[in-house]
Amino acid sequence: MGADDGFLASAATGKVPLVVDLDGTLLATDVLVESLTAFVFRNPVNIITATGWLLQGRATLKRKVAEACPLDLASLPFRDEVVDYARAEAASGREVYVATAADQRLAEALLAPLDFIKGVQGSDGVVNFKGRRKAEALADRFPDGFAYVGDSAPDLEVWRVARDCVFAGGSGSVGRRLNRMGAPVTTLPPRRAGLGDWVKLLRLHQWAKNGLIFLPLMLGGALLSGAAWLDCVLGFLALGLIASGTYVLNDLVDLQSDRRHWSKKKRAFACGLVPIQLGLVLAPACVIAGFALGALTGEWSLLAMLAAYLATTVSYSLAIKQAPILDAMTLAGLFTLRLAIGVVAAEVRWSPWLLVFSMFIFSSLSLAKRSTELGRMAAKGLERMPGRGYVKADAPLVFALGVSLSTAATFVMVMYLIQDAFRAEFYHYPGALWSMPVVIALWTGRIWLLCGRQELNDDPVLFAVKDKLSLLLGAVGALGVAAAVFGLPGL
Repeated sequence: MGADDGFLASAATGKVPLVVDLDGTLLATDVLVESLTAFVFRNPVNIITATGWLLQGRATLKRKVAEACPLDLASLPFRDEVVDYARAEAASGREVYVATAADQRLAEALLAPLDFIKGVQGSDGVVNFKGRRKAEALADRFPDGFAYVGDSAPDLEVWRVARDCVFAGGSGSVGRRLNRMGAPVTTLPPRRAGLGDWVKLLRLHQWAKNGLIFLPLMLGGALLSGAAWLDCVLGFLALGLIASGTYVLNDLVDLQSDRRHWSKKKRAFACGLVPIQLGLVLAPACVIAGFALGALTGEWSLLAMLAAYLATTVSYSLAIKQAPILDAMTLAGLFTLRLAIGVVAAEVRWSPWLLVFSMFIFSSLSLAKRSTELGRMAAKGLERMPGRGYVKADAPLVFALGVSLSTAATFVMVMYLIQDAFRAEFYHYPGALWSMPVVIALWTGRIWLLCGRQELNDDPVLFAVKDKLSLLLGAVGALGVAAAVFGLPGL
């Protein structure tokens, strides 16, 4: 459709054409950042290739990256409030166009399902259609005026030549600068990330896993050592920050597969609630802060274990999570590293039985999560698990292996008590520790029972911290350890 057709429609309705920006406005993300991030995560060496394209111009970079790393366009998140506004304007008779700095071919393919959009203009591989260039082009195409919907500072150049201004951004400074221009402004407030969204993004509930750091302190006879407690607390916080950083990285790596997942599509990056750019800064910041806290313990071996944890989690995010069974064993290894960090921080004796127990029980729990996902995947008629290497036929093996490992974990706990705990001199009443295998058998049995019924949350750890019976069993186990250390009244 030509520009004159738009003018005729505008004259009939009394409204000037509506032009909408794409990145951050109609779309809840930035397609260049999406493409570039996926391109570099595919192979870090690609950052050199991308730098070469950037030296040829931003328009060239956008075209080349879009061609080299196609996105799953159907899963990209739109901003419902902007789409609904533009759709309503189109229904009232107004012509709606999209003008974007994104590559035009990519934008046209992305916007094809939105049948109310009459035309798309974007960067063409030579000219970067942004800021002043966009303003001049729109002013030439719509000399009788147009309304413009934007969200960021470069859009100020376009708003200066627009008749009506619609602000769909979250930046207060941009909004204030727009209001100072004196033109009428309509505001479409975006959804902002709240405290709960940040808690979920950083997986703060997963810090409960780091409580394993305190287990060697309790079982190793250092329960009354203030120095041991201080180092364990520092280790707990350090590992929590590093873990949060790797969770952010994992969400960035998994972005496209998360959007195809029934529950993960609601994650902050996947739904566009938090910009990818912020995640690229947040992940290394958390990791650096974690190592800084770990250094305060003065234990170089602890820093080495934190580095091993980081290397393993990054390897998991980039490759290992695609390998069935190995992914669960790797997650169990990360849990065992938490115990090892606790041993080093508390400066207690290593127990091979305790480390083997950790590998067995956490492999079982990791497989419980996969078993639950396989069940839900089958219920949705899918043959393969998005972002993982499992297929529908793996479900019986995963379930059987998980139950077997939980049984083995209970047996190894009994061996730990007989071979290590009962021989330790710091227990006043070691018989109280017999509560541990009982609690473990009951809790893992409950996990797999609910898993078989498809009533388990995707994450058994998250389920445990919310489940009243799990918390009760945990309290019984903790009381057993306390009784073993301090003795029982009257005995």
